[in-house]
Amino acid sequence: MHGTGNDYIYVNLFEEKVENPEEVARKWSDRHFGVGSDGLVLIGPSERGDFSMRMFNADGSEAGMCGNASRCVGKYVYDKGLTRKTEVALETKSGMKILHLFVNPQTDKVERVRVNMGKPILDAGSIPVNLPFSEIINHPFCVDDKEHRITCVSMGNPHTVIFMDGVDRLNIEQIGPTIETHPAFPKRTNVEFIEVIDRKTLKMRVWELGSGETLACGTGACATVVAGVLNGLCEPVSAVHTRGGVLEIEWNRSENNVYLTGAAEFVFEGSV
Repeated sequence: MHGTGNDYIYVNLFEEKVENPEEVARKWSDRHFGVGSDGLVLIGPSERGDFSMRMFNADGSEAGMCGNASRCVGKYVYDKGLTRKTEVALETKSGMKILHLFVNPQTDKVERVRVNMGKPILDAGSIPVNLPFSEIINHPFCVDDKEHRITCVSMGNPHTVIFMDGVDRLNIEQIGPTIETHPAFPKRTNVEFIEVIDRKTLKMRVWELGSGETLACGTGACATVVAGVLNGLCEPVSAVHTRGGVLEIEWNRSENNVYLTGAAEFVFEGSV
């Protein structure tokens, strides 16, 4: 399945068993010698919610949360008949996420999903970022003898947002891993490179922790709008244009929750 081009392999743990998911994620995600994906997602039971989700990056590392994957889980459990609910409580490593499913009444299939992604974390120690500041907002950060201005946000996983011009010309394969593995980020970091089109439109390229450049990142889009608002660059309700499509983000300031809305699609099914 994919959410805005962010593609993962989904396994239904109600029917299957996956041993050593870290190894399976590495093997299956290889686009030349495996199925090919940005990672592996396991859909399972939950004692606290309706379903649970575990997500493993292409390098086998486990992520706390994935916005695009959570939308696909919502579509999977409804379209496959595992639930008739249109509001689903999904248990993740980053806590419970509430999915609102938009169902086409003619096809009885989910077309779009809105996810309450929870509260953004700005405390540097909790993200975590090893810099001597309580929050990292528009902070100068030197990489390869070039200064960037970074804003750090966690949406259940760490993000470093950089606003710049000309993201299409960026050599992301060079700068992405340098920032991802920088000592300032003890658990590594996702990196978003953002071009402001207008106050309600942002263009994003993303270097995902453990997966490299991907076509989209839901948590990254959420972190981007939070960072944009904090830097006075965008509105709390904005569209983030990724290479895989458009994600709609709303940072509800009164309740301090971030909402992510976008499509979810099946690509193909098979057995391994």
